[in-house]
Amino acid sequence: MSFASPMPTREFLWDVFQRVDKDHSGAITVEELQQALSNGTWTPFNPETVRLMIGMFDKRQSGTVNFEEFGALWKYVTDWQNCFRSFDRDNSGNIDRTELKAALTNFGYRLNDSVIEMLIRKYDRAGRGTIYFDDFIQCCVVLYTLTSAFRQYDTDQDGVITIHYEQFLGMVFNLKI
Repeated sequence: MSFASPMPTREFLWDVFQRVDKDHSGAITVEELQQALSNGTWTPFNPETVRLMIGMFDKRQSGTVNFEEFGALWKYVTDWQNCFRSFDRDNSGNIDRTELKAALTNFGYRLNDSVIEMLIRKYDRAGRGTIYFDDFIQCCVVLYTLTSAFRQYDTDQDGVITIHYEQFLGMVFNLKI
């Protein structure tokens, strides 16, 4: 799937939607979307990232996205692709430690090098010390989701929370990640 136009017409989106909806059910499944997406590395798009994205835009809780939901998903992926390209300074098709730290700093995160290293290890499926486009999306979505959950308890915004173990479990297991 190519993301050339930032403001695609409804007709363009419908054409893309119909091509992605292989079984013509009127809804796109995780499998259909995964087959349609490209991370630019000739490897399949990470199914976990696709599942997260479907979950974010599946307002009907059906496990799929219909045409209306697909438009929002298309814009989301396009925006992420533009973001990824802007931080992939060497145009390698992946994000290294320095590029990831720059991206996350730009998003407002102030993370030390050990956390950046941990994120690289967690989201580097190829074992090369870099993160592909699809894994970059997943990393950022998970980081955002965890940060939002943390902030619900960080009422004084000092970066420190005190919670009971069961509160922690409730916080983590209620997240859509």
